[in-house]
Amino acid sequence: MNAALGTLPFLATLWLLVVLGAAILEESGAKIAAALKGHSAAVPSGQLPRSRPRARAWLRQPMPAHRTWLAAA
Repeated sequence: MNAALGTLPFLATLWLLVVLGAAILEESGAKIAAALKGHSAAVPSGQLPRSRPRARAWLRQPMPAHRTWLAAA
């Protein structure tokens, strides 16, 4: 009985992964196939390619090198 109850969540998780994988391939399958062939995928008319704005990298000042750090290097 325990094996049957353990199998049910496993099969449900496996089914969910297959459904999500199929949805991802349906959305980007043409892009992947075009990339494998060495072509660029055409954007359907009336739609712009989705892009995310890039987060600006924080500008960090270099840390001052102390003598103990220089000696250790």
